[in-house]
Amino acid sequence: MAWQDVIEATALRAWESRVESERFGCSVERLTAGSESPFPAVREAVLRSDADVIVLRYPAEHVGWFAQLTALQRTAVFADSLVYWRLRAGQGRAPEGAPDLLAVEPAAASVGELVSEIFTAYENHYLANPLFDPADAVAGYQEWALSSAAEGSCLALWDRSTEALVALATLEEGEARTEILLAGVVPGRQGRGLYAHLLKAVEDRTLTRGAADVVISTQGHNTRVQRAWARYGFEPTQTVLTVHLIRSALLPGPGH
Repeated sequence: MAWQDVIEATALRAWESRVESERFGCSVERLTAGSESPFPAVREAVLRSDADVIVLRYPAEHVGWFAQLTALQRTAVFADSLVYWRLRAGQGRAPEGAPDLLAVEPAAASVGELVSEIFTAYENHYLANPLFDPADAVAGYQEWALSSAAEGSCLALWDRSTEALVALATLEEGEARTEILLAGVVPGRQGRGLYAHLLKAVEDRTLTRGAADVVISTQGHNTRVQRAWARYGFEPTQTVLTVHLIRSALLPGPGH
């Protein structure tokens, strides 16, 4: 979820997610609580929603909210935690140069293939919802990445020694910052330091644009990549919880 929608937002925001509704075959609404959103406002938004699924995100410091969410006439499913990190552009601890690696803007067809290869086994909040097909979740990643490619906001690492793309980062590039949406290394090349070179390519591009920050987020369970961010110089900024509020009648089980 975009940095400005989570870290900088103060008010409660609700909107229909048409893309997700079409993808999963049920109505999906997004609800995001900002830093100043009180729980009564969240409660009212949930109660008046007609959506089959509400994807709610709220700051993790509200540790008592989940218990209250279970009493709002829906099935509350804890889906994930998102941890947001930030790097001041120009302060990264870049790796030594690698002559065989070249940062390139990949073709759209290559972006789709790389996303499928890198992220098929990655677990995100969609997989917590029994109404959602995991295959559709992967398709969502591909659509997300292709939208970045259409805007010219993708970077890949080309390995000249093997003549292959080995890593991908999809971006959202604003005036103030670059947000890394998806980033990863192909399975056969992981654990060899390529990820740091991918981060350097993004940081270099951010500096060229004159933006101040590089920001990124991931699920809390993904500690391996967070260690890589810490080594590079990123710092943790905020944790956000995701809860799916599902119309109980849609779920299989006794009485449904």
